Amino acid sequence: MSVGATAAALADRLTIATVNNGDMIRMQKLSTYFTAENPEIELQWVTLDENALRRQVTNDIATGSGHYDIMTIGTYEVPIWGRRGWLAPLDDLPASYDAEDLLPAIRDGLSVDGKLYAAPFYGESSMVMYRTDLIEKAGLIMPEAPDWQFIRKAALALTDRDAGINGICLRGKAGWGENVAFLTAASNSFGAKWFDMAWRPQFDSPEWKETLSYYIELLNESGPPDAAQNGFNENLALFQSGKCGIWIDATVAASFVTNPATSQVAGKVGFALAPDHGLGKRSNWLWAWALAIPISTPNTDAAKKFIEWATSKDYQALVAEKEGWANVPPGTRTSLYENAEYAKLAFAKMTLDSITGADPLDPTIDEVPYVGIQFVSIPEFQRIATAVGQQFSAALAGRISIDDALGNAQALTTREMKRTGYN
Repeated sequence: MSVGATAAALADRLTIATVNNGDMIRMQKLSTYFTAENPEIELQWVTLDENALRRQVTNDIATGSGHYDIMTIGTYEVPIWGRRGWLAPLDDLPASYDAEDLLPAIRDGLSVDGKLYAAPFYGESSMVMYRTDLIEKAGLIMPEAPDWQFIRKAALALTDRDAGINGICLRGKAGWGENVAFLTAASNSFGAKWFDMAWRPQFDSPEWKETLSYYIELLNESGPPDAAQNGFNENLALFQSGKCGIWIDATVAASFVTNPATSQVAGKVGFALAPDHGLGKRSNWLWAWALAIPISTPNTDAAKKFIEWATSKDYQALVAEKEGWANVPPGTRTSLYENAEYAKLAFAKMTLDSITGADPLDPTIDEVPYVGIQFVSIPEFQRIATAVGQQFSAALAGRISIDDALGNAQALTTREMKRTGYN
């Protein structure tokens, strides 16, 4: 056997499941630097859209199938799966990794009893991204902290159907991490909640009807055609091509919409906090896409080595060198926001303010028995919210009424909560 063949036979092959967001695509491209330094480790990528990724990794880890050595999961899954013993802890990363540099809100969301179970690749909240030229043309001034009333007024003023410009783009695609994430965060600002203190669903409340009615009316007035088909990536493409005046979505999008290489509106984008409704809660969420190791993998050491590399300060420096500071994965490390070059970016402060202003321990106006802003941190949420998202998307598409969507959401959530013993 040749030396080359022997090395190949001894190599650890890591299968990495990740989401098809721009930062992850960039990580895959730059991973050649990792394999050059670690020739004994081979990387195999499985890149999926958000809904497909969540289905596949959830099924894989719940059944112990062991298809993946590294999974891209988020702030919802990590605490639940960590408590169940499904993830390898990451509490033994070397001192050079500097886990204390991770932003506390992000680190805490990926920990169980103070022990880290996933390393954040990027962290995000949500905020308003808007076309400064269109706002100026309409004679408006975007507040740094707008309310939903202003957003509706501005979206209508920016809509120009003849020019193909939609006043606003919002997530409409069904999915617990797509339209439900947006609407749950928005509902907090309208005074709504998923459950009362007795775990009784609250979709039959006037606050939820106001939330869903506002959202559908806003998109019908000022949104793109077939808005019910659009998730993060579809709205990103619309905004970058100049077809959206306002987009309320993940702060991580800021680097893409301001990149002249990919965005036709770079240089014409402003940022503001996610809207409120005058009740004391804004509609910004808190999330991290993170890399975690299922206990089913036999390649834990190699997986930790990759995760350490991909979420390190050195990786951020590599991205800055190759792609510019604007494209460094945001929202994970305090040191990034202390970096003078990064601080010059138009979106840096707004991103940090949005992340630090999100409180998953106190997400709603009324007291609730759960934590989480755009999700409810219980194992049943993913299944229930997937079904609820289908109802909301159908209402947006005009296939069912708002009352029917909320009634169906109330019934299916009540049924599932009773089945699982909550009430």
